[in-house]
Amino acid sequence: MTKILIIDDESGIRRTLASVLEDEQYTVFTAEDALVGIEILEREAVNLIFLDVLLPNLGGLEALEQIRRDWPGVEVVMISGHANVDMAVRAVKLGAFDFLEKPLSLDKTLTTCRNALLVQTLRAENRDLKKKTRLEKDEIIGVSPAIEQIRATIRQAAASDARILITGESGTGKELVARAIHRLSERAAKPFVEVNCAAIPDTLIESELFGHEKGAFTDAVSSRRGRFEVANGGTLFMDEIGDMSLSSQAKVLRVIQEQKMERVGGEKTIETDVRLIAATNKDLEAECGKGLFRQDLFFRLNVIPISLPSLRERREDIPLLLLHFLKELDAGEVELEDDAVSFLCEHDWPGNVRELKNLAERIVVMHSGDRVAADALHNLLQRNPAFSKKSADLASVGDGQNREMQDILIMNYNDARDVFEKQYLEVQLARNGGVISRTAEAIGLYPSNLHAKLRKYGIRTER
Repeated sequence: MTKILIIDDESGIRRTLASVLEDEQYTVFTAEDALVGIEILEREAVNLIFLDVLLPNLGGLEALEQIRRDWPGVEVVMISGHANVDMAVRAVKLGAFDFLEKPLSLDKTLTTCRNALLVQTLRAENRDLKKKTRLEKDEIIGVSPAIEQIRATIRQAAASDARILITGESGTGKELVARAIHRLSERAAKPFVEVNCAAIPDTLIESELFGHEKGAFTDAVSSRRGRFEVANGGTLFMDEIGDMSLSSQAKVLRVIQEQKMERVGGEKTIETDVRLIAATNKDLEAECGKGLFRQDLFFRLNVIPISLPSLRERREDIPLLLLHFLKELDAGEVELEDDAVSFLCEHDWPGNVRELKNLAERIVVMHSGDRVAADALHNLLQRNPAFSKKSADLASVGDGQNREMQDILIMNYNDARDVFEKQYLEVQLARNGGVISRTAEAIGLYPSNLHAKLRKYGIRTER
């Protein structure tokens, strides 16, 4: 059943347009302003919206931005009695399907309606096609016993709605496993929503997860759904959950226990039906011992634990993975020399699968020929010389830590930042005899801030 929403502050326009569309056997909803329209969108699966530009409370173009962000699959046709070229161009740039001038032409309105619904159908089919194509790309590659065990665990876990905690080093494929579980579950047709807890500031994480009402804080110019609402009926993947603040952890725990929540600044209780999968590269049991992670939340999340092996623990899979990535990149038929296979299996791969995928991209861009030897791989894995020079200055910290610094370029931003900051603070402490006040003054931090960072990274001082 096709559902159409009309948002216009003129009751005559709403009645006339609704009557015309209902004669075409469409189900029609009407709203006198954008805020009422958004409430309808939150409870009805609308296919098409006719949206007036000039509206009270929340303007049509501002409403269009929110609709395109929160309901990207819904087509929007803008209507206005005060149209101009600039306004029409802006609306199309914001994602409107078309722009109609009042008074509305019956034939043109119905033609635009049919075309918009046809485009929506084609886009949905295209998304389904891309999803099917991605299923092949998302295949978990490997023949090692560790990967066979992961596959078996994924199949078992997907059959239930139990919460899952995926652990492993950075770059081991935690998101890939989460997507595979969702894809094999009964929720596969519903949304898979990801949130990176480490990438969102503490001040915004609650709004991001639970949504907010208009006026809840300075920048809340309109209401917004949170990730829990967007994922309703599907799966919410909370990556790097170990970086979430204790106050946010408490609120996530409450949602898990009660299966309901309120938006920031709101009073309405919203029920949630979400399958929760969390992931972290931290030892959450150790974090609980330090008071940095709630033990009750840990137990709630850790119903089905999945620990992903590093590449060092599945060396037989490395050549297969590299060839798989090269195939994904349309590299043609590439063969690995025997010494290249040995080189791949002997390398430590501190960046795990992510580092290996980066190597595949370098091979495609920088290597010529269809055969790859060990010397070519060695050259492609060389560290950035400028960075190596800087890291050489840290030799006094120790060989193991110096090597970790050299590997920083293959990590993602958050991991690289943490590694660098920890090493930097250790070096500065050593330079200043382990005296916190002296170190803080030397690097331009307040002593209280330095204390907090030392606790975060578990850095001990002599004094």
